[in-house]
Amino acid sequence: MREPARTRWATRRRWPWVVGIVIVLVGVGVAAVWLTASHARQVTLREAEARSGSGGNGAPTAGRPAPGVYSYSSSGTERLSLPPLSQTEGPTMPGTVTLKGPDCWVFRIDYSTHHWQTWHYCQHGADLWEAGGQSWQLWPVGPLDVTNTTSFTCDAGSMALPGQGSASQAWVSRCSGVNTSVKGTTVSAGPYRLIGTTTLSVGGVRVRVAHFRRTRADSGAQVGTERADVWIDPRTGLPVRLEQHLRVTTSTMFGTSTYTQNGVLVLTSLVPHHG
Repeated sequence: MREPARTRWATRRRWPWVVGIVIVLVGVGVAAVWLTASHARQVTLREAEARSGSGGNGAPTAGRPAPGVYSYSSSGTERLSLPPLSQTEGPTMPGTVTLKGPDCWVFRIDYSTHHWQTWHYCQHGADLWEAGGQSWQLWPVGPLDVTNTTSFTCDAGSMALPGQGSASQAWVSRCSGVNTSVKGTTVSAGPYRLIGTTTLSVGGVRVRVAHFRRTRADSGAQVGTERADVWIDPRTGLPVRLEQHLRVTTSTMFGTSTYTQNGVLVLTSLVPHHG
């Protein structure tokens, strides 16, 4: 069902999603690579609650979620071609909301014990801008646990959700990032488009959601493509459903390494988990 033209959104949030590209470049013996096995597991809601504490300062407002840990059912896989590694996501993912002052908030997804990502958002007038964020990932390579951290910032005016939009309208934003395993800067830029509105079930409750599609091209230190379809609860800005597909390549001294990430996550409750 498509949104009528020029609709004023009740919300000012969208699914916070700019890729934290994670390519691990490991200079270890070839034999150790082939003995690699991942031991990633899901992060429990209680573990996420113990880490997040009170959820920060500020209060929920129209379009800003209540702080806390939200439960998502999920499935997904992350793969590296060189070294040849893979690990799974889910089947449960905590989504943690932390409020920052009166206008900003941070959203964190724990894909597994080996991968998390955060996004920082701030209100500017009627619009929500994406300010940046971080991601962290661990890959076990032979006897070593190799980690990588990505930090990214977004240009002023990089739109997360406009205060006003119409079906098929598109907006463009640009973010750049560096990480601890790759020299140089990677730029992620492109449009996201409002597809329309529909109704989805969250824990047995029917929720009216807005459907966005984001496509990005990655250039610079790493080259690739990103696509995400997200269905958002306009009352809170929380993602109700996300389908994501990433493919990023990096040149290394051993050859070209390709990182892919494909997964789906679905919100299972409209309120934060307690206990």
